[in-house]
Amino acid sequence: MQYLPPAMEKLVEQFARLPGIGSKSAQRLAFHVLSLPREQAAEFAQAILDAKDKVSTCPVCQNLTEGEGPCPICSSWKRDKGIICVVAEPKDVIAMERTGEYNGLYHVLHGVISPMNRVGPDDLRIRPLVDRVAQGETSEVIMATNPDTEGEATAMYLSRLLKPFG
Repeated sequence: MQYLPPAMEKLVEQFARLPGIGSKSAQRLAFHVLSLPREQAAEFAQAILDAKDKVSTCPVCQNLTEGEGPCPICSSWKRDKGIICVVAEPKDVIAMERTGEYNGLYHVLHGVISPMNRVGPDDLRIRPLVDRVAQGETSEVIMATNPDTEGEATAMYLSRLLKPFG
């Protein structure tokens, strides 16, 4: 027996596809969106489409940015260009920036090596990091991956790759 109209069921299904959202949370979100005035619902939908259309990765650090050129962090003259902090995800850059203590550049891998999830080195943004370090302007690389098995494996793999560059 169907309890919700098909359009509502589809909305619930789409919310349930988001990470960390179960069926009850998906229903709550769907009911909330349905209760919004049409203009607010349209703004919400447009924000999703705008993000998909406008957000890309920085050609230097692989972090999220808007536009074709380097992100604001890579473009800043105030940053120490000799230090690169390697993180797994764009959200890790946000966490580091909130501390206000780090003043170097970043490199975002967009994941970690995880054989259980079929994620290998070729699935990550490692090549751009090696290319940056090979240019010789980098004096230090900080591995800031999570201290779990996958994060440690990724950090060890990268340190072996980067060791020849000193």
